[in-house]
Amino acid sequence: MLDLKTGNFINGELVEGDTEKLLVSINPATGSQLTKIKLASLKQANHTVEIAKKKQEKWAELSGKERGRILYKTAELIRQNRDRLAKLETLDAGKPISETPEADIDSAADCFEYFSAIAQTMQSEHIPVDGGFAYTTHDPLGVVLAIGAWNYPFQIASWKTAPALACGNSIIFKPSELTPITACELGKILKEAGLPDGVFNVLNVETKTVVNLCAHEDISKVSLTGSVETGKKVMSQSASTLKHITMELGGKSPLIIFADADMDVAVQSAINANFYTQGEICTNGTRVFVERPIYEKFLNLIKNTTENLKIGDPLDPETDIGSLISKQHMQKVMNYIKIGIDEGAKIISGGSQITEGDLKKGNFIQPTIFVDVKDNMKIAQEEIFGPVMCVIPFDTESEVIERANNTNLGLAAGVITSNLSKGHRVAKALEAGICWVNSYNLTPVNIPFGGKKMSGLGRENGWAAVESYTERKTIYVAIEP
Repeated sequence: MLDLKTGNFINGELVEGDTEKLLVSINPATGSQLTKIKLASLKQANHTVEIAKKKQEKWAELSGKERGRILYKTAELIRQNRDRLAKLETLDAGKPISETPEADIDSAADCFEYFSAIAQTMQSEHIPVDGGFAYTTHDPLGVVLAIGAWNYPFQIASWKTAPALACGNSIIFKPSELTPITACELGKILKEAGLPDGVFNVLNVETKTVVNLCAHEDISKVSLTGSVETGKKVMSQSASTLKHITMELGGKSPLIIFADADMDVAVQSAINANFYTQGEICTNGTRVFVERPIYEKFLNLIKNTTENLKIGDPLDPETDIGSLISKQHMQKVMNYIKIGIDEGAKIISGGSQITEGDLKKGNFIQPTIFVDVKDNMKIAQEEIFGPVMCVIPFDTESEVIERANNTNLGLAAGVITSNLSKGHRVAKALEAGICWVNSYNLTPVNIPFGGKKMSGLGRENGWAAVESYTERKTIYVAIEP
């Protein structure tokens, strides 16, 4: 087990849950136990809400400059602890150590740094009206319940916490039960940076307790990263008090590669869109549409590149593909691979679980490429959330746009072409919250991020996050009788 103090973080202190129910964190690459955490009861959770509500009022009274200084110090401390946090994230989530320092920890630090500036420079509108003027303010919502996901635990916690705090809210963060370790580390760093106790809290609780919190009258907003089904439940429970809601949910995103594409860019974008973090990314471009004149050439290149990726110990800096998050999730992905075969699709690379050697105790799957995929197959319609790519030929621009949009999800999309006019045109036509042209899966914190259709509501990051964590108030001032 890790020599790490963790648990629940309430009112600035690490505390044990008051139930006998244990959350056991497992290293997905080895099957070994990392730590045990006692879950908090509904009573303890409700007490945390009381604390967060009381402390939020004083936090909101601080100037944006004062809040910004604390957030900036948090960014500095995250960077100082970069290597340690990255290793913890790799152990807890199975992600390669070649990814976590930059994609997880640096992204979190960037987020706190960005919103430290937002806190200090937030401006209101001034609107002339007959006989006077009006102005608007961005008022904090109050207590935010943030529900994290297991694929980017520290990053997601930061993406929700930094804007919430910058805008004057307090926050209760509920980490995924599969990756609970780094949330309390964020709490410790925030405390060291000077955040008043009780403004940021971490609760490890059962699902039924989360459901109760979503309906709690003293929680003003719920921010969720999770599945579509979880999003529906959160929205339903939050409806009783008409809470503000931000939801970043699932995806089945298209990556469209035109015949005029730079082939190196096309192959690397497809690799990044399918096999980064073992394919456990909601934005992944798992439907790779390739224009027919370059289809065979692309297949040869993507097959060779994929088979040169190193599957191995996530702590090895040379590893490209780490472990899936759990045995249950691995079996789900393997089941989708079987479904694809049964439906008539053909595997040209990978497709197997690794059951021998040093990796047999973990949850490792070879990165898998399917061809002969029809649009109505389950592997082309449902989110797999694993290293499974479908490569599908197309003939015309209008055809591929229609096929790419033929899903109830709309989180992300990608277009690879040397013709930027075409890139802009196709990106505009695609039904997605974010669309990359000649790249994929790049999400700097100063751009808004979120989905269309059943992929979610609202936006994270960028100035759009301010709108998500504040309520606009209009003040009308009459200066003439």
